[in-house]
Amino acid sequence: MKSILFVLTALGVFGLALWAYQENYRTQQVLKETQSLQRQIGAAQARLAILQAEWAYLNRPDRLRELADLNFERLGLLPLRAEQFGRADQIAYAEDPDLPIADPIELQAITDTQALGEVQIP
Repeated sequence: MKSILFVLTALGVFGLALWAYQENYRTQQVLKETQSLQRQIGAAQARLAILQAEWAYLNRPDRLRELADLNFERLGLLPLRAEQFGRADQIAYAEDPDLPIADPIELQAITDTQALGEVQIP
């Protein structure tokens, strides 16, 4: 009986060792994938920083003014003036339309005696 118990214990230990070995390799694979994703995120952030710098460079006011002057005949762009802006109270908002009631239902008032007792629904 003791020998069967020793064999079962040894098989259990070998099974657990095999399971731990497989989990170790799965964990290492997930760590490698995580590191790869972190590198990709870092590269994307670097590209984003470069694109933001290029956008800021291309949107310089002096450059845009020069482009507007060069293409004035085709685009007709003029500088903004204070008279072109309005106030919020000058905006005409559309009225909300009254929505028709497509399927009306009748409501029945509940009296105090009905509220205390059972309410019967017709």
